[in-house]
Parts: sequence; C-alpha cells; structure tokens
Amino acid sequence: MSLTPPPTESESGAERRVDVLIVGAGPAGCAAAITLQRSGKSVVVIDKASFPRDKICGDGLTTSALRELDTLGLDPTSVASWINVEDVIVRSPSGREVVFPLPRNNGVYAAVSRRRDLDAALVGLTRSTGVEVRENLALTAIQQNDTDALVTTDTGEMFRATYVIAADGMWSPTRKALDLAQPGYRGEWHAFRQYFRNVSPRAAHELVVWFEADLLPGYAWSFPLADGTANVGFGILRDDSSYSVGDMGALWRELLNRPHVRDFLGPNAEAEGPHRAWPIPARVDRIALSHERTLFVGDAAAATDPMTGEGIGQALLTGRWAAEAIISNMKNPEGCRSAYAHSVETELSVDHRFAERLMRILRRPSGARGAVRIAGISGWTRRNFARWLFEDYPRALLLTPRRWQRKMLTGPGAYRGDHAHSTH
Repeated sequence: MSLTPPPTESESGAERRVDVLIVGAGPAGCAAAITLQRSGKSVVVIDKASFPRDKICGDGLTTSALRELDTLGLDPTSVASWINVEDVIVRSPSGREVVFPLPRNNGVYAAVSRRRDLDAALVGLTRSTGVEVRENLALTAIQQNDTDALVTTDTGEMFRATYVIAADGMWSPTRKALDLAQPGYRGEWHAFRQYFRNVSPRAAHELVVWFEADLLPGYAWSFPLADGTANVGFGILRDDSSYSVGDMGALWRELLNRPHVRDFLGPNAEAEGPHRAWPIPARVDRIALSHERTLFVGDAAAATDPMTGEGIGQALLTGRWAAEAIISNMKNPEGCRSAYAHSVETELSVDHRFAERLMRILRRPSGARGAVRIAGISGWTRRNFARWLFEDYPRALLLTPRRWQRKMLTGPGAYRGDHAHSTH
C-alpha cells in the first residue's frame, strides 16, 4: 500500500535500479549502507534533511556504539565535539554520589559527541566508501511485489530496489506508507535537552547522572563536550511518572535551580539556545520489524534501551543486522526477514525485556538508592557497573548462557589503534 499512487514512467522519467534503497542517513542508515557497500551491493541512501543537521539527543556513546563506529571506520578526530569519558558519576535520590570508573588503557568505553557532528561525519564516511547519499529527498510512496519494491520521492524520482531499509525515525514515513504505523503512539520516554556554555570545570569534563526522586524511573544528566559545553537534560517515562509531558517546561526550569544541579554547572553557565524536547520509542519487541521487502531499523524499529533511552548503539546494530540479513538472503525475502528478526530477538529483545524488569526496581526512590549503594559497594562492583551501564556487554548476558564466551566481561574498548587517544 502507498500514500499516493506512484507516478508513471512517462510522468517522472526512468526508474533507478539498485539492490538496496535506504531511507534515512542517520547512524542506522549509514551502518547499513557501509555494510552493504563493502559486500558489493549497489546502494543509494536518501534523506529528507540536509547535513549537517541537529538531532535532539543526549549525545552519549556507549561501548557498544563505539565498537560499531570503530568497525565502520569512523575517525573520532573527524567529529569536532567528540570527547572520551573515563568515569561515570551517579547521584542517588539520597544525595550520595558514587564514581564508577571505566577501564583505562584498553580502548574507549564511553564518549560524547553532538549528533549534528556525529551524523555529518557518518554521512561523509558513507560517501567515502562509494555510497551515493541523496539529501533533501523524501519518500512519498512505496509499492512492493514478488520481485522488488518501487519507491517514489517528493521530486517524482523513483527507485526500484530488491530491498528497502527504513531508517527514517520514530514516525517513519515508510512505515506510514505501508499502513504499519501505530495510531496515537508517542513513545515510551519523553526527554528534554539543552546545551550550556561557560560551565564549571567539572561539568566540562565529567559525565553525571542524577536519579531525582520525582523523576524515577527517569533521570537527569549532564554530559560534557569537547568545546567546553555540556548537554544537560532529563527524561521521564511517558505513562509512569509523577509528571505529564505538559509539565516538562516548568519542571525543567525548577530542575536547573536545584542546588546540586546549579552548583555542578557553575555560576557562569548559560544556555546556548532554547531547550528541545523529543519522544523516545522503546518497544522493539512489540513492533513489526519488516514487511515484505522492507526492513525497519533504529528508531523506525523502536530499538531504544528502555532503561536509559539510549539508541545510537541499537541503531548501528540494527542497521548492520538488516544489511547482513540482506547480503545472506538476496533472493529469499522470507529468509531475509527471518534472519533479521532472529538477530534482533536473540541480541536485543531479550535484553530489552530484562531492562524493563529492572525498571520496576528503579520506580521507587528506595530501589534507586539501593541499586546505587550495591553498585558502589566495592572497587569491583563499581568498575563492572560502569561497564554494564554503558553496554560493554549485553544487559541480560549473565541470564543467557548461549551468549557466554571467554573474557565476556573483560572485553576491550573501541579505538585501541591509531585513534585510541583521540579525546580532543
């Protein structure tokens, strides 16, 4: 099904034939494109935006995300705001602060980068591998049959592809065009973000998470950036919070005036621009991942961590898995859909469900206080909690023996080679 009937060849010119058309040039789309290009497939990426463009996000990069970026070949020195992070500071609802150190001298386990910079660098990397990336070009219709998919764009240009990868965000136009959108869906999380300049030396270098009693199971954060600014924000569960989405503007102003937040940011901190709000989808185990010759990845697959709201690592992973499923099943759409679904289920959905169960503990201040206390009980627990929080290994690894392997809890970080010390 399509939004509108596609134009005939006489109306729009000849169709462009490619192996895979990717809709969306964010992390998921770029990861898929690079993986496909390296296997010899013909790929075109289209995106309605022009890069660089802002993307509302917390800007944090987990170990999982960093390993994927490293494998893709992204050079951190090409990302202006990139900064490596060595410690995670968590403040419990009781006001107790605990420093959770990440491993040293074995690669990078956490970093922060503005999405405007990161996504532009990924688009540049994708182009450098030979992929054609078309900006300011949006999907308006899609039709699928037994042999291929026909995509029509807002310029009338058409692409006929063996497969389509929809990496076009939470409100995926591709999903809508295929009549697979979920009416009224507005995401599991809702978040606020604002950049601040002239922050304190601590805020310019330290990554902190505040578990505020009234935000639980949500949290507030301050993430440093290489230019001396900080990404400051908070997130709440849409249907399980003391606040409604309509309360968030007033709550934001009050949160910034809480003494521990104000003191951390410093007396000279000032907003770089207006605050921005956005919804976060986190239901990868309850959404259609594919339809005929189309695979959904990243936010279009609602593939966000339900406990932290982090989605860059999940976007990169689902993009790669979709590409690998296509490479292995170019002439077998059913096998392609099955392979992709299997990867998501065994490597992502099981951790998603485990994280949702953990959220029940964090809903209460006593649960959050207890979690921080137990995680900080010794040097060993502090080190391993930091690695677990930043997805050095899967959330539910200890409960899924099929994924056990040697040194599964002591893996290296990313960028151990030429760019191991690129911190800006």
